[in-house]
Amino acid sequence: MDKADDKKVVLAYSGGLDTSCILVWLREKGYQVIAFMANIGQDEDFEEAKKKALKLGAVKVIIQDVAKEFVEGFIWPAVQANAIYEDRYLLGTALARPCIAHNMIMVAKAEGAKCISHGATGKGNDQIRFELAAYALYPEVKMIAPWRMPEFFNRFKGRQCLFDYAKAHDIPLPVTPKSPWSMDANLMHVSYESGILENPATIAPEDIYTMTQDPKKAPFTPERIEIKFKRGIPIQVKNLEDGTVETCPLLLFQYLNKVGSRNGIGRIDIVENRFIGMKSRGIYETPAGTILYHAHLDIEAFTMDKEVRKLKQMLSAKFAEQVYNGMWYSPEAEFTLSCIRTSQECVAGSVTLSLYKGQVYIQARESPLSLYNQELVSMDVQGDYDPVDAGGFIRVNALRLREHRRVQNQMDIPLP
Repeated sequence: MDKADDKKVVLAYSGGLDTSCILVWLREKGYQVIAFMANIGQDEDFEEAKKKALKLGAVKVIIQDVAKEFVEGFIWPAVQANAIYEDRYLLGTALARPCIAHNMIMVAKAEGAKCISHGATGKGNDQIRFELAAYALYPEVKMIAPWRMPEFFNRFKGRQCLFDYAKAHDIPLPVTPKSPWSMDANLMHVSYESGILENPATIAPEDIYTMTQDPKKAPFTPERIEIKFKRGIPIQVKNLEDGTVETCPLLLFQYLNKVGSRNGIGRIDIVENRFIGMKSRGIYETPAGTILYHAHLDIEAFTMDKEVRKLKQMLSAKFAEQVYNGMWYSPEAEFTLSCIRTSQECVAGSVTLSLYKGQVYIQARESPLSLYNQELVSMDVQGDYDPVDAGGFIRVNALRLREHRRVQNQMDIPLP
């Protein structure tokens, strides 16, 4: 690399006010800016954003369609893991960031850029997720994070300062009023935070949601679908009402988004713990992810040994935390995911679900690898099981309980 490469930067560009101002600001600092955009399933006018970036002085604009990679390389492992952070958040943003960062780093290396930049704030998770992924994949990279640099945040102390800067530098301003909250969208979900949502006592307005139908307005007829799994990965979805079938991973996920959205599936309003140490409120819409979480949980319980599943549940919680904290490319996440993948070898079969007014109802399941033995469990057939054995089993398990009571009696501790 020559000296010019030291002033070449790949900017994670959205086309919005913040990253447009950052693009111009980087040029003021003498950088050659390559604007990078990842199509990760969001509804965006990429061509218009490209024209805008070039007009603002970007030397090149690179747009990559990473939706297929996002589904197969990031969402599917999360489905296998039943990954859910703090019992509620299905990690839509946290899974997207390492996917974007991976492609951004590949562009930086291909373009000979020693620097990358982003518009993430200094209080959020995204700065951590982007940068940890970048350092893992490109250890010598130089990071330019304007919202953590005093020369930037002291100059731009509020959105009005950004608007004034945009006017002074002919940066096109939004033509529609900005919503009183921030929004981030990808193929897996839409998230909303900040603004009026920062007060956790504020009830979100009905019109905030953009991805899903209001459950109250969803159809009054349940919609039944069947999802087939192999090694814990969805391989087919079939609509049992109209016969629609999808098997391509990307199309399958998009179709589940479609049916989930029209049935009002996947809305949550939560307070979560950011990795950086503060609590934040987020509202999320995750229709396909919610359906797959319930379906996979069911087929896994049907096919997995009890003790293996106990261990896998611990690994799932740990993996969700690793993903949330931006550790996708860490050795511990690689190890955790390898164990989870091993656990999925026999997770195969189909689950029938009913979608109705914001709820997912499991109705049936079947699998050639099921550990469910109908004859063994039947109350009408004795099968290969002697009920007399249960007495010994109970007495052995009662031994420590009886000893515990003996010691309590010696200490005059009354019965609870």
